[in-house]
Amino acid sequence: MSSPGLRRGLVAVAGPLIAIAVAVAVLVLLKSGSAQQRRDPTLHAAAPMPPPPILPPPPAPKPRPAPTDDPWPLYGYTLARTRFFPNAAKLDPPLHVGWRFRDGALLEFPPVVYDNTLYFEDANGWARAVSTTNGHLLWQRRVGSVAAASPALDVRHKLVFFTLLSTSPGAREPGNGAVTALSMKTGKVAWSHSLPAGSESSPLVHGLSVFLGDQSGTVYSFRTYDGQTNWTFQASGAVKGGVAFAHNTIYFGDYGARVHAVNAADGQEIWSAAGGDSFYSTPAVAFGRVYIGSTSGAVYAFWASSGATSWTASTGAYVYASPAVANVPGLGPMVYIGSYDGHLYAYSADSGGLRWSHGGGGRIDGSATAIGNVVYYSSLGSNTTFGLDQRTGRQVFSFDDGEFTPVITDGKVVFLIGFATIYQMLPGR
Repeated sequence: MSSPGLRRGLVAVAGPLIAIAVAVAVLVLLKSGSAQQRRDPTLHAAAPMPPPPILPPPPAPKPRPAPTDDPWPLYGYTLARTRFFPNAAKLDPPLHVGWRFRDGALLEFPPVVYDNTLYFEDANGWARAVSTTNGHLLWQRRVGSVAAASPALDVRHKLVFFTLLSTSPGAREPGNGAVTALSMKTGKVAWSHSLPAGSESSPLVHGLSVFLGDQSGTVYSFRTYDGQTNWTFQASGAVKGGVAFAHNTIYFGDYGARVHAVNAADGQEIWSAAGGDSFYSTPAVAFGRVYIGSTSGAVYAFWASSGATSWTASTGAYVYASPAVANVPGLGPMVYIGSYDGHLYAYSADSGGLRWSHGGGGRIDGSATAIGNVVYYSSLGSNTTFGLDQRTGRQVFSFDDGEFTPVITDGKVVFLIGFATIYQMLPGR
């Protein structure tokens, strides 16, 4: 047992120690609270924004299915108006009728075709779209009163262009014509441009331009999508045929007995060459030359680069028809063209030498067209369409209808153009 003196000493020592301990404890608690306050973000900072939601990417546009046929987008098939569809031996005769579409008016010029649809106009100015599958009418619109041309397609803007000799009600002669752009899908008018003299020049589309001539001798370049004029060129006579395009140049003949080469970009003339008489024929450009028929009865080949004459050949009468040109195995480059003397002529495209001729049906006004191994023409005199072996001229097909340009194809079937009826012609008997 400790003595009272010892306890008083412990108490004396313990008192200050306890006081110190209490002070330390209080200080620790204060520091702890202060540190807790600094660590608590809710006291000194706003809560962070939640992360933005992750949105899925927009769905990719559905691609339009590619056409299941080979387009024939303008009169003459190619920009150079060659009227030759190669690699189509499967479409050689025999051929038989699938469906037929009766228009009721003269079909002087053939349709064009794209994505299982035929587009054409009749002599009374009705523009029509017909299914290639079953021959059913898809749409129709009266765009004029007198017409004699094939349309042309602008696939990029889904437009089809028609030229009109007249838009005046009841008209029978050229005047107050137009070029009119319709929707390929609906036939609705997109734009129309007046052509006071009228036009029977089958239009041609290249890039953003559509080219055509008119009865006054004016050649036009219009913007495809809105009809604004790019440029005009004045020829020496009426431009009744279509223009052909090659090497950024358009080529055409006129009723002033001249053939012209014009820069497609600005309308500046590159060369002009004289012929024997008027040119109604639409030229074809191939093998470095421009091939065209004349009402003098001559067939001309001009060098495309200079306008110098390469060769000429004579037939027995007017040549209103346009040529078909093809590189034929066993024969080489060939030109096929009909004459009012009733014969289809096959010339060497290089020399103008005659390889063969075929006649007996009467006057030939429309253009020959070569598909596969066969060249077709129609006779205005007998209302008959003939198919000939390109190499020999041997007749391999005939059909009791057709007066002008006889056939086109979509690569699957042949479409034969009669006086007022379009026939789907299927391979086989």
